[in-house]
Amino acid sequence: MSRAKPVISAASSVASISPTIVTCPLEVLKTRLQSSGLTLRPVFQVQLGTLSGTGVIRPGAVTPGLLQVLRSILEKEGPRSLFRGLGPNLVGVAPSRAIYFAAYSKSKEMFNGLFVPNSGLVHMSSAGAAAFVTNSLMNPIWMVKTRMQLEKKARGEKKMNALQCARYVYKMEGVRGFYRGLTASYAGISETMICFLIYETLKKQLAQSQFNSPKSENEKGASDFLGLMMAAAFSKGCASCIAYPHEVIRTRLREEGSKYKYFFQTGRLIAVEEGYAAFYRGLIPQLIRQIPNTAIVLSSYELIVHLLGDSK
Repeated sequence: MSRAKPVISAASSVASISPTIVTCPLEVLKTRLQSSGLTLRPVFQVQLGTLSGTGVIRPGAVTPGLLQVLRSILEKEGPRSLFRGLGPNLVGVAPSRAIYFAAYSKSKEMFNGLFVPNSGLVHMSSAGAAAFVTNSLMNPIWMVKTRMQLEKKARGEKKMNALQCARYVYKMEGVRGFYRGLTASYAGISETMICFLIYETLKKQLAQSQFNSPKSENEKGASDFLGLMMAAAFSKGCASCIAYPHEVIRTRLREEGSKYKYFFQTGRLIAVEEGYAAFYRGLIPQLIRQIPNTAIVLSSYELIVHLLGDSK
């Protein structure tokens, strides 16, 4: 079994490469929506109910929607800008998935010896430990990716590639610059823990229903893996909605030369200056991107585990 784990981790990481390419434009749109550089449309609101009975005109701002940001990128920067950061994404997605699933499997073995085996506490602890290891190792790559996605250059202007961006970050901020947003990533571990807790609970219920069915215990059909895919999609959707604000804070922390310095200071500034709704900017493209991505990766992982188990 120990020899099969590297194969499982590597295979599951490869399964996530195609969705990464397809969903790259959604990630760029999400990052732009999260950033402080998003151009807000000015509006004037009339507030009624004053003592004199007259209305008061107050200036306000409306956040551009997903389609408006998409149109702006296409018109000003060109379609290729929708794939900014794809290089670091492709470089990082395979090792990050491999590290995550390897760490999750190893942590699960350890926590099964400490707590009630395969309990919710084991699943949450394992997912949290795996996310901590993965975030710590992969943050420099994701930092470069975010900087590239936030770079706004008009059509024809030369944009930095990944290596140039990395050199620029090192020149301006040093090694510490590659770890900006890491505290927000650690806060985002809660999303991973919630996702895997829900997923493992649903997976256990699906396994129980399979056990009660006329099929053999080791026999799995397409409907079983479809069930796992739906369980993964539901789990990721719930977890993303609950823990999403850390994503906005992380993007702000990674902005170049910004006023955002620390996790709680950034959260406070966003709440005061933009309101609590700003913590959910970019949620729609995030859900569209992450839910099918997670469903494909987790169901592929389960399929590979099943096939390797049958081959013994």
